[in-house]
Amino acid sequence: MSNWDYERLTALDSTFLDVESRTSHMHVGAVTLFDAGPLTGIDGCIDVVRIRRVIEAGFRRFPRYRQRLAWIPVFDHPVWIDDEHFKIDYHVRHTSLPKPGDERLLKRFAGRLMSQQLDRGKPLWEIWIVEGVEDDQVAIVSKLHHCMIDGVGSVALTGAMMSNDAREGRDAEVPTVPWVPRPAPTPRELFLDECKRLGMEPFALLKGLGSAALNPGKTWRTVGNAVGGIQDAISAGLKPASDTPLNRNIGPHRRFDWTEIELKTIKHIRNELGGTLNDVVLTSVSGAVGNFLRQRGIRVEDLDFRAMVPVNTRESADREALGNRIAMLLARLPIAERDPVARLRSVQETTKQLKSSKQAQGVSALEDLSDVTLMGLFSAFAKLSANARSYNMVVTNVPGPREPVYLLGSKMRSVYPLVPLNRNQALGIAVFSYCDRLFWGFNSDWDSVPDLHEVVTGIDHEFDKLVKIADSPPPRVNTGEKPAATA
Repeated sequence: MSNWDYERLTALDSTFLDVESRTSHMHVGAVTLFDAGPLTGIDGCIDVVRIRRVIEAGFRRFPRYRQRLAWIPVFDHPVWIDDEHFKIDYHVRHTSLPKPGDERLLKRFAGRLMSQQLDRGKPLWEIWIVEGVEDDQVAIVSKLHHCMIDGVGSVALTGAMMSNDAREGRDAEVPTVPWVPRPAPTPRELFLDECKRLGMEPFALLKGLGSAALNPGKTWRTVGNAVGGIQDAISAGLKPASDTPLNRNIGPHRRFDWTEIELKTIKHIRNELGGTLNDVVLTSVSGAVGNFLRQRGIRVEDLDFRAMVPVNTRESADREALGNRIAMLLARLPIAERDPVARLRSVQETTKQLKSSKQAQGVSALEDLSDVTLMGLFSAFAKLSANARSYNMVVTNVPGPREPVYLLGSKMRSVYPLVPLNRNQALGIAVFSYCDRLFWGFNSDWDSVPDLHEVVTGIDHEFDKLVKIADSPPPRVNTGEKPAATA
């Protein structure tokens, strides 16, 4: 490869660009709430300049936030290059809610913000600092394109900008960090580099075959597992789930809502009824969605309703890597089951089967194959899967910090995550654990789900039912093993 400074997007990362459309925006996001006091300057206003400096200082560990997309001619594959016109003021913006600045107004603002696509000519992220939030709070609303980050990567970014110590940074001066963009290759140089890269692939393959010959038994087992996994992934990805009112072609406008639940409540349910945190989450989602569809007159007993559950595949050494390190697993949800304990048992059995299946390995193998040979293979598979409606919604669960974190001495009170919607999915649910609470974010199409809050209250109701049962538990079920962190 050449000495020019750029990075190719992986097959999975570039897929999030390929599947994006005017109505389906592929950005993740969050609404985060902080105490306003420590962030206030001597003039009584939020010190936006200091906040911008803290955010920009975090870019020393994550240079991707100063990079924009470029495209390799002929191959039409995206790469990251430094943005020579980068300005922090463009990306970190400042606004205020009208009085009374209540939760309803903040949700509407977040929904409008998430309805707008990011400009592909600039680094693909925005952060809005929102004053005027009730209870002496400041909201920070973030929006980042999925091609540059997943949920676990966003946690690492949060850690780069915040501190575990409430005293650290409150009075300290935040230095301005000088930055000089690296030289970017010309289109001709990008094209020649790609030709060279593709020309070297056969030699890399031969080297791999040489290594494989030293342990042929292990090699054939690995190949066999990968081939079987690809078959499982393609079979699951192209089998359509049932059509429901949550699976209409969506528009560009979004509603965003949220709720939160104490983690000790979930631990109590797990201790008494069995399962994992993710099992309890999926059980509650199944109950809430089932009731929501029944209220719309849908016979849920006839439905094959599936959730796509992203699973983190990062190695420990890659925990701060940006981009996406996830595999997509398809889980059938028992939305027709009215009994919460029976529903939990059904979810446990499903997740147990998924953990022992080759689905995740197959998806990863497809990504790797697309990276080194057919660059559009994984993107084509993702589009076919979306068109086939292989799942009805996304449910993603990201583990966050277990201890409080602070921005310039201001405690992060809560954080409500957002997952993007595919073109025929009108509802997505994201969950984020922080300190002693589990925070839920619900993203929906404005027109398809005008009654989104009924899903939110349904989640609360399902947890209440599980808690009541846990207080007087039936016979215990087997406790599932601790799942991998999801993205």
